[in-house]
Amino acid sequence: MPKRILLKLSGEALCSTNSRGLDPKEMRSISREIKEALKTKCQLAIVMGGGNIWRGVRDGGGIISRVNSDNMGMLATVINAIALQSALEDIGVPTRVLTSINMDKLAEPFIRRRAIRHLEKGRVVIFAGGTGSPFFTTDTAAALRAAEIKADTILKATQVDGVYDSDPKINPKAKLIAKITYEEAINKGLKFMDTAALALCLENKFKLCVFNLHKKGNIKLAAQGKKIGTTIY
Repeated sequence: MPKRILLKLSGEALCSTNSRGLDPKEMRSISREIKEALKTKCQLAIVMGGGNIWRGVRDGGGIISRVNSDNMGMLATVINAIALQSALEDIGVPTRVLTSINMDKLAEPFIRRRAIRHLEKGRVVIFAGGTGSPFFTTDTAAALRAAEIKADTILKATQVDGVYDSDPKINPKAKLIAKITYEEAINKGLKFMDTAALALCLENKFKLCVFNLHKKGNIKLAAQGKKIGTTIY
């Protein structure tokens, strides 16, 4: 049976560095990387973030309530999912967008069995809308969807090389961690994923790989189980 992988992509994967919105050049680049990863004969599902369009903590300005802000973030992930779908299909990769929010004219509703059937037919499944509820991050949505589709592993593509002992953007002496347990990550308060997502991963005994999205070939290497970035177990 082909390996089933859940890939978590931030919205920033679809825009240029220090920018926002959608960049066709970046969309084409990430779609080609995904197509290369599919050569490993894996079944691939993707959970999209929305931070390139809306990030509630940063963008609400104290005017928009947390619930409304999170709802806006969920809508942003749908925009990103449709954009990624278009980029993938432009290079011949069949996809389906499934959303936790009811919007039948834009995407299929998330139904677990339907998602699994699409994967079995060789389609890339893009999950949008987060968990469908406020107060939960798209990292938590990734752990949840991985559990629901019985994924073998979770890959989290980030802006840095993996998990560090402190923020490498603030501390130039921050050290990359090659391997760490979920319990250690939670106890040390490492911020690469929120605690709810880490707890779900721990409960379901997922192997998680956190790696640099911007290094060519990394998605394929991670899909092959190569030692890149940080492994959490």
